[in-house]
Amino acid sequence: MSKIVLLHICCGICASSPVERLRGDGFEVVGFFYNPNIYPAEEYQRRMEVVKRVSHILNLRLIEGDHDPNPWLDLTKGLEDEPEGGQRCSVCFQMRLEETWKKACELHVPYFTTTLSVSPHKDSLVINRIGSKIDDTAFLVYNFKKQDGFKRAMEFSGQHSLYRQGYCGCVYSMGEKRGQVLNHTQKLYK
Repeated sequence: MSKIVLLHICCGICASSPVERLRGDGFEVVGFFYNPNIYPAEEYQRRMEVVKRVSHILNLRLIEGDHDPNPWLDLTKGLEDEPEGGQRCSVCFQMRLEETWKKACELHVPYFTTTLSVSPHKDSLVINRIGSKIDDTAFLVYNFKKQDGFKRAMEFSGQHSLYRQGYCGCVYSMGEKRGQVLNHTQKLYK
């Protein structure tokens, strides 16, 4: 049986070094872009275009998941004031990893993992704990930051002149704009 893994992709740049590493570990990689947290719609489209471009460069089969933000909003309701990296992020990781696992099961792909751990802003222990709780035999535990994974992703971005986003993706992580949008979340996503 072929070693196939469904790789949840949070953004195109972050996919580069994880795809390289997984292939080096003998896996056939299928990409899955599922990020209902990304706001606004224009940002989602911009990131989707980069993912498509990266998939072309890496010769990677890509599947796009639904981008309906309402279930994400429902899950994160009451967590709007959580700090970056707090409980809201764990809920978001859980949602995206569960959907990746479901898609892997649907496609009869035996393994799944995520590019989320390549970011220096994301806690790989939290991400790996969540993935392992979903399915400890199917989830591949990786810390893609290791072995210069993030550095390699940034080099890849520069080599191919790829767009690099300035925030995680959700409305609450938009930095300076954060105060302007917190009270209008439901309106923003409709």
